[in-house]
Amino acid sequence: MDVQTVLAVSSFATVTSITPGPNNMMLLASGVNHGLRATVPHILGISVGFFVLLVAAGLGAGALLAQWPQLHQGLKALGVGYMVWLAWKLWHAESSAVPAIPVSATVPVTGTLPQVASRPMSFWGAAAFQWVNPKAWMMALGAVAGFIGPHGGVWAVLVLGALCAAVNLPCVSLWAFGGAKLSGWLAQDSRRRRFNAVMALLLLASIWPMLNA
Repeated sequence: MDVQTVLAVSSFATVTSITPGPNNMMLLASGVNHGLRATVPHILGISVGFFVLLVAAGLGAGALLAQWPQLHQGLKALGVGYMVWLAWKLWHAESSAVPAIPVSATVPVTGTLPQVASRPMSFWGAAAFQWVNPKAWMMALGAVAGFIGPHGGVWAVLVLGALCAAVNLPCVSLWAFGGAKLSGWLAQDSRRRRFNAVMALLLLASIWPMLNA
């Protein structure tokens, strides 16, 4: 892969990775509700999962979907259902920030502990999600079609996947970082609930391109 192609692939991966989509909406929300450190497995899962998806697309998965439209529709239905469930969880999420309790403080036996939100998405969950994420499929198929010739071979697919994943990682990380920076301003429960509701609606809105694909 020459320098010109590397620059072209990097530009493609940057634009498609950093623009809004299901992954980035969830990372922004996770950064707000769980912090950047806890969101790192989610970030890594996206990039590694996308690498595997792109390699699979380059080695024939894309052609398989074209040959078996029922499989494509099944993945689409699975993706829609999963994203609706994620939006519902986000709508009902509570803050995961637990106030620090001084060592000398006395906690009443009858006291109640602060409610803690569900855990952020795991590495494997984020990696698996790429297979039902319409934007990830668009990126993978677009990269394979645009930058690998008909006789590119396995090595060309692996290099393309590695480059796209390497660019994808810092791009999606910015969304989680931005969410973590917003967490202070969203410390008030009312603000955070409104933010989570908006993120849930945006996640649902991102389903629309999948329904029309």
